[in-house]
Amino acid sequence: MQAIPYRKMNGLGNDFAVVDGRNARVRLSPDQIRRIADRASGPGCDQVILLEAPRTGADVLMRIANADGGEVESCGNAARCVAWLLSDEAGRPEVSIETRGGLLQAHVNSDGTVTVDMGKPRFAWHEIPLAEEFRDTRMIELQIGPIDAPILHSPSVVNVGNPHAIFWVDDVEAYALDRCGPMIESHPMFPERVNVSLAQVTARDALKLRVWERGVGETRACGTAACAAAVSASRKRLTGRTVIVTLPGGPLVIAWRETDDHILMTGPVAFEYDGELDQSLLAEGPV
Repeated sequence: MQAIPYRKMNGLGNDFAVVDGRNARVRLSPDQIRRIADRASGPGCDQVILLEAPRTGADVLMRIANADGGEVESCGNAARCVAWLLSDEAGRPEVSIETRGGLLQAHVNSDGTVTVDMGKPRFAWHEIPLAEEFRDTRMIELQIGPIDAPILHSPSVVNVGNPHAIFWVDDVEAYALDRCGPMIESHPMFPERVNVSLAQVTARDALKLRVWERGVGETRACGTAACAAAVSASRKRLTGRTVIVTLPGGPLVIAWRETDDHILMTGPVAFEYDGELDQSLLAEGPV
């Protein structure tokens, strides 16, 4: 197999290896994905993004593989990066991106930020999905730790292209997310696993967030988690419908539009470098 070109990009430190397979289809196995994502053996990234010819009327089909090799439905930070690439290529600010989680419309703003319409959040228990029925997903019965003194409890749950559980805390820094994140990610309540957020309300229009991303681990930013936290905060009347969500990598502006319930996410994009995936990364077999 010949070396495969890629572009290294990030959104608020959530980083990607973007592989363009629109003209010559590229197939990458889970083992190959894990090698590429490994920061010791490969370029290292949170996700490998594969661009393919669209099956609909979109500009591109974006496939997303997490660092563990598993394919997922949506990634907000990657959508901004891909939108920026497509806009630069096409010479127009408006682009559309097909994903497993749905069709995304994006606009590159004059200041270089990108706004992505992430669509409508899904709140029904079977849409998230959960393993059992809850009529009100603003808060479900789930706790980590002793029954009489749980470490975390009563998360909001929502699907924003992929499943999210948001735990409301007074201080996001007071928890060992590397310990509780894996337990919640693989909890039996979530048959497709779940992205885990610790959310702190800092003002009527502001949240602070830390995220444990399924198949990745703690990440500097997660666009869909920011969207999930923002709409959940609004549903619980903790904030209004437009908030600044600050993650370790920086802020995103999330607006949950009242007219149609679509979520608009606005944030920056960073291009790092162009590179090639060499034979050692593309070999078959386990990592």
